[in-house]
Amino acid sequence: MTDPQEKLSRPPQDPSPAATVEAILFTSDSPLSAVRIAEIAELHSERAVKEAVAALNARYERDGAAFRIEALAGGYQMLTRPEFHDCVARLLRDRGDSRLSQAAMETLAIVAYRQPILRADVEAIRGVACGEVLRGLLERQLIKIVGRAKVIGRPMLYGTTRRFLEVFGLESLEDLPKVEELRTGAPPARPEPVEGRPELVEGAPAPPLAPTGPAPATGAPTSAQGRPPG
Repeated sequence: MTDPQEKLSRPPQDPSPAATVEAILFTSDSPLSAVRIAEIAELHSERAVKEAVAALNARYERDGAAFRIEALAGGYQMLTRPEFHDCVARLLRDRGDSRLSQAAMETLAIVAYRQPILRADVEAIRGVACGEVLRGLLERQLIKIVGRAKVIGRPMLYGTTRRFLEVFGLESLEDLPKVEELRTGAPPARPEPVEGRPELVEGAPAPPLAPTGPAPATGAPTSAQGRPPG
């Protein structure tokens, strides 16, 4: 039998790259890029990070873990699996203030699908004033000012943020549902890239608008720390 005192006297072993990456992602409450993880873990390349993530996910899958590492908002984050969404949501049901109103969801959908977009264009689409709603979305860091239009008065242009991707579980804007799918209920397909407009010129044609906002689906992942990504 091994002497407990002998075990305590042994020098600690250096953790494996996978264990180091696991500790970093377990601690972080927001996605981290492969470059940042490699820097913190003192790994030699992004490839080493990706290999560590793949090894960890294989182990989680084999062990039936309640969480896995997902590619999210240009980085990686440890998230609980979708099937545990309901029980985690019950734990966090008192966080009702984190929910977006219908007006906020509609406004956010317009910005997401038509960005960069003017406040006047958002209000023209919704048919109501949107100043307060836009300010609320700015405070929640779901949208940001991305520039100014090249028209008289140089009004501000709005677009979505990285936080928007985190909250709705998207790796990039390419993962937004296609407008055709939202209208017809067609099976999901890999969406076409959302083309960004570097500038807005008065009278320029705009892409079609989605009738509903991008809302988290039932079973959306929540963070490993027990917090929903929003």
